[in-house]
Amino acid sequence: MAAVPTRQIVRQDPWYVRVPLILFAVVFLAVMVVGPLVNVFAQGLALGVGVVWQALSHPDARHALMLTLIAAACAVAANVLFGLAAAWSIARFRFPGKALLNSLIDLPFSVSPVIAGLIFVLLFGAYGFVGPLVFGSTRIDIIFALPGILLATTFVTVPFIARELIPVMEALGPEEEEAARILGANAWQMFRHVTLPNIKWGLLYGVLLCNARAIGEFGAVNVVSGKLAGRTDTLPLHIEKLYQGFGAVQTASAFALASILCCLALATLLLKNYLEWKTHEQLREAAKNGTSTDSR
Repeated sequence: MAAVPTRQIVRQDPWYVRVPLILFAVVFLAVMVVGPLVNVFAQGLALGVGVVWQALSHPDARHALMLTLIAAACAVAANVLFGLAAAWSIARFRFPGKALLNSLIDLPFSVSPVIAGLIFVLLFGAYGFVGPLVFGSTRIDIIFALPGILLATTFVTVPFIARELIPVMEALGPEEEEAARILGANAWQMFRHVTLPNIKWGLLYGVLLCNARAIGEFGAVNVVSGKLAGRTDTLPLHIEKLYQGFGAVQTASAFALASILCCLALATLLLKNYLEWKTHEQLREAAKNGTSTDSR
């Protein structure tokens, strides 16, 4: 006798519970997120659109923007390599220390960016632990130079790509990769034609989050850069300097440059939603195909 399908009873809370919760969420977002965002654009355009162009045309602002983009690009490139290696190791192999590696990936989330910057100062500074031992009499500037900014930016963005790839690779499973190896594909062919197409949306999603975090990084870079105008100032540091100038034009220029970062953040949010949807679609498709295969 066929089993009688049972209807799932969905509980719906009464209106006097739903409405206050929804209103609280909307008001909270309006006050804490939308309000400050609108204020940034309003203050940036308070003296006209020309202030935005004037702020961007300043040599220090252009150098800060270029340095920010260089640091973000290097951090993304380094974390793509690390994220792929870490995700492959954790999702595909069993080895001693796997749980420790999985926990260490989240270390930058639990360490303050200011403390992270201080760590690099203590390691690679003129009187640090590693700098004098490794470099000796050779002068290699790391702290208060570009290498220190790259190290600090890379450190604070370590978890993003790995944390996106690990669940994707675990959900997809190793079956297609094992089939490719059985059919004679080498490691590079397997990665290029099987693994990479399967994880591409998760990888792009992680790259997007990593890039957004790198562009807006302030705390760690503030410690290791020295805030030298036209040399080691990133865009967030340059905005802080302008805002502390206490002049009307300088304040408007600070908000104008901040509005550019806000535009980048909004564009990142839109791409994030799209890539998140594509990743979920891929995982649902993989789960569906796995269920169909099991049923056969």
